[in-house]
Amino acid sequence: MTWKKKIPEAARLYLDANSLDEVECVIADLPGIARGKAVPAAKWEKQGSFYLPNSIFFQTITGDWGEAAGPEGFVEPDMILKPDMNTATAAPWAADGTLQVIHDAYDQKGSPVPFAPRNVLKHVINMYRKKGWTPIVAPEMEFFMVARNIDPAKPITPMMGRTGRPAAGRQAYSMTAVDDYGPVIDDIYEYAEVQGFEIDGITQEGGAGQLEINLKHGDPVALADQVFYFKRLLREAALKHDCFATFMAKPIEGEPGSAMHIHHSVLDDKGQNIFTGPQGGETDAFFHFIGGLQENIPNALAMMAPYVNSYRRYVRDHAAPINLEWGRDNRTTGIRIPVSEPEARRVENRVAGMDCNPYLCIAASLACGYLGLVNETRPDKRFRGDAYDAEDDIPRGLYAALDLFDQATDLHEVLNPEFARVYSIVKRAEYNEFLQVISPWEREHLLLNV
Repeated sequence: MTWKKKIPEAARLYLDANSLDEVECVIADLPGIARGKAVPAAKWEKQGSFYLPNSIFFQTITGDWGEAAGPEGFVEPDMILKPDMNTATAAPWAADGTLQVIHDAYDQKGSPVPFAPRNVLKHVINMYRKKGWTPIVAPEMEFFMVARNIDPAKPITPMMGRTGRPAAGRQAYSMTAVDDYGPVIDDIYEYAEVQGFEIDGITQEGGAGQLEINLKHGDPVALADQVFYFKRLLREAALKHDCFATFMAKPIEGEPGSAMHIHHSVLDDKGQNIFTGPQGGETDAFFHFIGGLQENIPNALAMMAPYVNSYRRYVRDHAAPINLEWGRDNRTTGIRIPVSEPEARRVENRVAGMDCNPYLCIAASLACGYLGLVNETRPDKRFRGDAYDAEDDIPRGLYAALDLFDQATDLHEVLNPEFARVYSIVKRAEYNEFLQVISPWEREHLLLNV
């Protein structure tokens, strides 16, 4: 039972109150779906690792596979999955005592599997560390609470609030709107507390049933783990109240989309923010990081906006950026500099969608900033005013974004070239699956008119 000494305090407290029945050994695939095994507690305590085929990283969001196995062919060799005990957390919605533990993937020679999303993020962080830097991030998660939808042919609609009316849109920051689905939020807080997660705040966003949860800044891997866990937590809390939590970038026609804004700062080996100089002013590194985001986000967008639906979010004058202008305290720009004290100076990427895999999205955003730092990239002139008046400069669809991604060999080196190869193949396979589906728009307007 020595493993209990290695797990977080919240998990130990949970086990003090609950007899452990099962351990869920999980790992995120490319879409961010939790894959793994549920193991009886007695068996789990006797094993230090378990096996899964590497083909889980070749799966598309539909469950099909991309032909990404490489020269050895699609033989599905086993990976060795080892637990990170720092990630142990309760599954408070389970009927019996259940822990979740995130695992890392290694090949049979003991090397990290390069296309495992958590390993991709760790690879980017190691690139920073080689320069004596420590990246810090803070994600903001937007999502919708919607009515149960069991027929994909029907549009998604807002959830029903306690007033008996559907959740209202256009009510950003309304406490009344938040109160309308208070019971769900109560369970979100309860589950988060049991799991040991610190929520910085919950607010009503502009969409009908749309909420935002802010997380406290910290280590990128730990924050990506939290977002990964939070997606399941939120789904479970919603299901308890007969609704769905969805992280689609654009789930409801006419409503704003959902983003995962990422705040970044970088510390030196003394723990000082490299974006701030000795007298409290902005440094060259601060501007180089902005320049790196501006220059490289188009090439990395396929990781921040990974589905065809993702690009429906980038609508002019509709709460999502349409370009990569940067501005101070300006929420119309793709890159925003929030109001802060000098020691907390940071850069916010407002481009990424909430449908992303958090490991890959944070890795991509940090990789863009890293390239700006090492290449000393200068940003464009600060944008003043409404950035929706400026020109679009975001790829208009997934296929165009994948073309840019494939050409960005400098970005591949930061992420790991083998990951870039696999990711492109899987995403193109997924796009081809989408092209086989005939949409309601096509049936309505083309069936009798062309």
